[in-house]
Amino acid sequence: MAAVNPAAPVGRGRKMRREPLPLNEMAIRHNAAMIEYCRTSISALAGSTAGILGLTGLYGFAFYFLTAFVMSFMLLLKAGSQWQKYFRARLALFLNGLFGGLFTYILFWTFIYGMVHVY
Repeated sequence: MAAVNPAAPVGRGRKMRREPLPLNEMAIRHNAAMIEYCRTSISALAGSTAGILGLTGLYGFAFYFLTAFVMSFMLLLKAGSQWQKYFRARLALFLNGLFGGLFTYILFWTFIYGMVHVY
């Protein structure tokens, strides 16, 4: 992950305030692209797994959101306590590409389910 400049503490004593530093736009775009790539890959893998397991209905959708949450949590663990260096907001880790990945998931889920359980 590319580092984005966090706000630096300024001042002494009790009156510590953060002065914003310029952000590296290329690093922000790179990190967003990496999240999108990870989410798409996990969606394809999870969809294939759900199809092989024969999940249907709400169980299949619950499986997608579970795997998406686990992936987001693992990215948050990788970023560590200094996640501000890599992302503007923590919510971006959980929501960026979530519904775009859902379409990939459904595509693989229905295709593999049809190949394994229907034909």
